[in-house]
Amino acid sequence: MNARPIFVLIMLISIMAEDLYSEGPVGYPRFMQGPMVGAVTPDEIIIWGRLNGAFSGEIQYDTSKNFTQPATLALSTSEEEDYVLKWKLTDLQPDTRYYYRFKVAGGTSRYQRGLQPFYTKTAPAEGKKGRFSIAYGSCPRYQLDRVQDVWSTVLRFQPDLFFWVGDNIYGDTQNPKILAEEWRRQRDVATFQPVMQTIPQLAIWDDHDFGLNDYDRRHPRKAEALKVFEQYWANPAYGLPGTPGVFFKYSYGGVDFFFIDCRYYRDPNKEPDHPGKTFLGKEQREWLQQSLKESEAPFKVLISGSGWSATKGPGGDSWASYLHERNVFFDFIRDHDISGVILLSGDTHRGELNAIPWSEKGGYDFYDLVSSPLGQAPSGVNPNRKPEKRIRPVFSREENFGLLEFDLTGEPVLRFNLIGTSGREAWKPFVIRADELVNGVTSWKSK
Repeated sequence: MNARPIFVLIMLISIMAEDLYSEGPVGYPRFMQGPMVGAVTPDEIIIWGRLNGAFSGEIQYDTSKNFTQPATLALSTSEEEDYVLKWKLTDLQPDTRYYYRFKVAGGTSRYQRGLQPFYTKTAPAEGKKGRFSIAYGSCPRYQLDRVQDVWSTVLRFQPDLFFWVGDNIYGDTQNPKILAEEWRRQRDVATFQPVMQTIPQLAIWDDHDFGLNDYDRRHPRKAEALKVFEQYWANPAYGLPGTPGVFFKYSYGGVDFFFIDCRYYRDPNKEPDHPGKTFLGKEQREWLQQSLKESEAPFKVLISGSGWSATKGPGGDSWASYLHERNVFFDFIRDHDISGVILLSGDTHRGELNAIPWSEKGGYDFYDLVSSPLGQAPSGVNPNRKPEKRIRPVFSREENFGLLEFDLTGEPVLRFNLIGTSGREAWKPFVIRADELVNGVTSWKSK
């Protein structure tokens, strides 16, 4: 029997089957990750989500839980964008809770049926002086902790914002597809779901979510890593026109926050320190200096993945390897009479509170508030690491997040502590007034 007709028949059946599937049902259009709340302002909210195909995603939102007069916004995604969508809700009222829900491809997302509407809140009105809190952290290693109990504790404290300060995943790769997969795995952590659905999330990166350990400007695929980062976060901005990066300025409740890109332009750690060695890069440094000069906020919070103090010593993966640039920058703050600067960082796998006593140089004392890790075993004390001034003992009892509590109702005050997974505070609280962060004032000795 001639086998050719049978072969042709099989091929025709195969082609017909492919056509049937390509034109037929596409499964259940749904969310794969999200929703997650991104940047909020007094009149805008950004919502992030990722679908399971090139579908339309419609968000309905209202100040009423019953959606009596909902507004709607529909967007469509594509494979090129990894099926990610970012809905920007506009013309909102300040300091107001908004409820939101979705339709995917015209219907309710299959696995969100029966759920209560999600909700979040816009930022306070500009000029309003009140109280608010921010939680922040670094170093959740999904590979070692897929439960991450710390998020349940974060939810108990109900901060107004959450900041990711680097090593938000351990991608440890040059491959952007693997970075994207690690972002998805972190978004799937069950304890994180109610946090990301209600509390606005903002982020920068450090080495493990930028590329490989201790990676710097030489990363051959950094532009691709940045594209993935931009897809998976809903920040208000990413760098400047012509100056790519994850850095941006964000204002909330009368406080200005400056998120820094500590990898894209960074010279190698091991390069000897000298006047030309840079952590920030020229354009980012000029942007930061100008933005600080223009800020009138009582507190100006600078957020870096790498620690600000000299703790790790020369060649270490921190500002300790860039002391010339750091010190010139601190002198700039002093010489331009810029008050209220507070420093945040992560990375160390332990909690720290250190001071850099610039009051000895005619300025004021800078405090580096360090929170780490969110999800892996903390590291113990390393006696070889010696910051300029240690204000609290190293905290390595349990996973932790930082909690900043701002009170601007009177003399502006900041209260800081680390909160362990157990919900306990790490230390006696650190309290600093804005009038202590001015040239000529020494505060570290009393703290």
